[in-house]
Amino acid sequence: MYLPEIFEETDLERLYRLIQDYPFATLISHSVEGLEANHLPFHLLRDEHSQTATLIAHIAKNNPLHTQIENGAAVLIIFQGEHGYISPNWYPSKQQHHRHVPTWNYQVVHVKGSINFLHDEKSLRGILARLTRTHEAKQATPWKMSDAPDEYIAQELQGIVGIEIPISQITGKFKLSQNREKPDALGVVDGLQQQGESRLANAVQQYIED
Repeated sequence: MYLPEIFEETDLERLYRLIQDYPFATLISHSVEGLEANHLPFHLLRDEHSQTATLIAHIAKNNPLHTQIENGAAVLIIFQGEHGYISPNWYPSKQQHHRHVPTWNYQVVHVKGSINFLHDEKSLRGILARLTRTHEAKQATPWKMSDAPDEYIAQELQGIVGIEIPISQITGKFKLSQNREKPDALGVVDGLQQQGESRLANAVQQYIED
């Protein structure tokens, strides 16, 4: 992707945090049939000892992805964070010279790696357990896989294929008004707050403070 240096985010903790906060991503692959896009929730596994990370997910067995490409095929996964329209009316300097146009602020993380498909029951149970624990943690009474009959879970496992992607490259682009003077960037924060876009406003504010 086009990545001006001013918008490049290299802090791994920030990149991993975006993946964890916005886990629903687009997996892009290429086969003899051309480009394919699949939309999946991912879970990030981190190995603090080796300083490596892996993405896991699963697809329906009826999804042709696992027959279109082989284990080891290169894939791209795109995680989209907060984003929104930025009006030139929010810049105080616009009142002085009117030399501003609309733009869009956003956060994205691109991950590259080699995909592996998993079919054994142990791996599939592990993937489902991790995804479930992560997303059920927000519930007052979290659902557990053990809440369902084991034979039912075993039957459901027969209908999915696991995905494991060791991360070989991770790139972050956080376009958050870093190219604006501080008064104009603060104007963006105020404008976003007034639009109810508090999470994007907070992200812009963080880069002003940095």
